[in-house]
Amino acid sequence: MPFSFYKSKRLRFIFIVYWFLLVYIIAALVWWFIALNNQNHQMAAYKISEINKDDPRYTDLTDTIKDIEKRKTAQYIGEGSIFLLLILGGAFYIFRSVRKQFKSAVQQQNFMMAITHELKTPIAVTKLNLETLQKRKLGDAQQQRLIQNTIQEANRLNALCNNMLLASQIEAGGYSITKEEINFSELVVDCITDFSIRFPQRSLQQAVDADLFVEGDRLLLQMAINNLIDNALKYSSKESTVTVALTSTPTTISLSVKDEGRGIAGNEKKKIFDKYYRIGNTATKGAKGTGLGLFLTKKIAQQHNATISVADNNPAGSIFVINFTNAS
Repeated sequence: MPFSFYKSKRLRFIFIVYWFLLVYIIAALVWWFIALNNQNHQMAAYKISEINKDDPRYTDLTDTIKDIEKRKTAQYIGEGSIFLLLILGGAFYIFRSVRKQFKSAVQQQNFMMAITHELKTPIAVTKLNLETLQKRKLGDAQQQRLIQNTIQEANRLNALCNNMLLASQIEAGGYSITKEEINFSELVVDCITDFSIRFPQRSLQQAVDADLFVEGDRLLLQMAINNLIDNALKYSSKESTVTVALTSTPTTISLSVKDEGRGIAGNEKKKIFDKYYRIGNTATKGAKGTGLGLFLTKKIAQQHNATISVADNNPAGSIFVINFTNAS
C-alpha cells in the first residue's frame, strides 16, 4: 500500500475521531444542562407542593421558590454557555494548530524533495564535466565551455547553500545585520553583469540610475537582487526578456525586476512570500526552486525598512518591486 494513501487514511481517521469527540462533548454538555434544568424544575415543584396552601405566606413562598428556580436556570445557561465557548474556542485552536502542523510538514517534505533535486543536479553536472576533462583530450574552446559550465553550477550550489543558511540564521535570530552606506546602483549593475555572464543566451536589460545609495548589509542586498533576477529567469521562457530597473524619487528608491513569464494568479500573490511556498504543481514542474528565494527577499527587505510587492506585467509576466526609503 503506498505511503501517501496510508497517510491520507490515517489523517482521515484522526479527524473523524477529533470531530466525534467534539460532538460527543457538546452533546454531553447539552444533556447535562437539560438534566440539571429538569431537576431544578422538579425540585421547585416539589418545594411548592410541600407548602400549605392555607399558609398566608403561600404566595410569597411560591414566588421565592420560582425566583430561585429562574436564577438557577440562568446560572445553568450562563455556565453552560461559558463552557461551550471554551470548548469551541479550544477545539478551533487545536484544529488550526494541527492543520498548520500538517501543512508545515507537507511543505517541509516538498522542500526536502526539491532541495535534494537542487543539490544533486549541480553535483552531477560538475562531476560529469570533471570526468570528461580528466578522461578526454579536448580543445581549448571545449575545455573553457566545460569549465565555465562547472563554475556556473558551483555558483548555483553556493547560492542555494547561502539561502538555506541565511533562512535558518534569520529565523533563529542568529544573523547580525551590518549596515553601511552602499552604492546600490553599482551593486545592481554588478548582479546584472554576473547573470549576463552566467546566462549569455538570455536577454537581460537594465535601466539603472547612477549613484543611488542605501544604508544596509551588502551581502543581504546582493542576495535579494540575485533572488529576484534568478526568479525572473527561472519562470520565464528563454526567448523572453528580463528587465531590471533602479529609479528614485525624493522619498523612495525603487528596484524593479520585470519578466515576461506566465504571471502569478491574484490569490497566489501573498502566498509566494511564505517559506517553502511554490506556485501549484502545474506551474512549477519545469522550474527549479526550493521556495526560499522570495521568502528571504521579503525578510531582507523588512530588515532594511523596505517593502516588497508584486504586480502583473502587461501583457504577460510579473513585476517585483522593492521600495527603500530615500534618505538623501
